[in-house]
Amino acid sequence: MLLLFAGLFLILLGLFAGVVLVAAPLGLVPWHPGAVLWVLFPAFSITGFVLFAIGGRSAQVRSGSLAVSALLLVLALASAAGLVLQAADVLGANGSSLSLWYVMLVAGFIGVVGAASLGRLPDQSSA
Repeated sequence: MLLLFAGLFLILLGLFAGVVLVAAPLGLVPWHPGAVLWVLFPAFSITGFVLFAIGGRSAQVRSGSLAVSALLLVLALASAAGLVLQAADVLGANGSSLSLWYVMLVAGFIGVVGAASLGRLPDQSSA
């Protein structure tokens, strides 16, 4: 049970780091993310999920995987929207858009892999 809660906490910290990496260049928050957030975003997200998977039951792991994958995909889509809005000059660039690209690629990849692994059930008809 302790690993489950530790995993959830690390996942939340990882997602928070990703949100800051997306929100800062869009001027939505007054913070300036440093290099540590770039490392902690995927590290905490992945480590948190591993701890969550070790400490949880299979039903908890499945529903948690779906939730984390969905949140990561939403974060990737928010990054993509931010890039489009910056490119269209709807939102003024508040610094480099490199963190938006980074979050879009990392969150998108992890989210797609997580969602795809849940979408495939073993074929029951072949035996």
